[in-house]
Amino acid sequence: MEEVSIKELFFILAKRKKVIFLITVVSILTSGIVSFFILTPEYETFTTLMVGKPRDYGSSDSQLDYNDVLLNQKLVPTYGQLVKSRLVTDEVIKNLELDLTPKEFEEKVNVNLVNDTEIIKVEVVDEDPKLAVAISNETAEVFMKTVKEKMKVENVQVIDRAQEPEKPIKPRPKLNMAIAGVLGFMISIFIIFLIEYLDSTIKTPDDVEKYLDLPIIGTIPNVED
Repeated sequence: MEEVSIKELFFILAKRKKVIFLITVVSILTSGIVSFFILTPEYETFTTLMVGKPRDYGSSDSQLDYNDVLLNQKLVPTYGQLVKSRLVTDEVIKNLELDLTPKEFEEKVNVNLVNDTEIIKVEVVDEDPKLAVAISNETAEVFMKTVKEKMKVENVQVIDRAQEPEKPIKPRPKLNMAIAGVLGFMISIFIIFLIEYLDSTIKTPDDVEKYLDLPIIGTIPNVED
């Protein structure tokens, strides 16, 4: 198998450095144009809830003991599913007069359960930051009403209400451009090596000895007029 030295690799890259520069720059510029002018910014906000124990569970003792805490933590996933149930989503859509289907609503709303706690985080992503806040807070309100009625929960309250985000979570132009630059650089190197591999022309005296296995008797210099 033919071996190529590191020196030869650098020589190949240096010979076609303009190709590397051009592809890398085009990749960065394309990513920047798409990120700044084509992709629609999306904003994220969240409301944090803490859910207490159901009225019918646990002891009658008013003091919350360790078993009650464990029970609450086990029930948190159930509450999380309730947040995204049609019972809640349909009422939120109706209250806010949203032009959304239940499926579209579910794509905007994510329920994040904080491990080993009684905390539920209702996260909402939308192109309109004000609408994201409204959906997040209204979902929390409807959920609190529903969980009290359906599951007889004693204590459910909002810890943090949603606030209007100042910056979008995506697109992230700088990150996208950096990634595009790296990919463009790697693609350009791949293209250069592919071209070099497919190029079977003889360019130097060394190529004659290397590929034709013939001795070099002499060379004719290139004399300019």
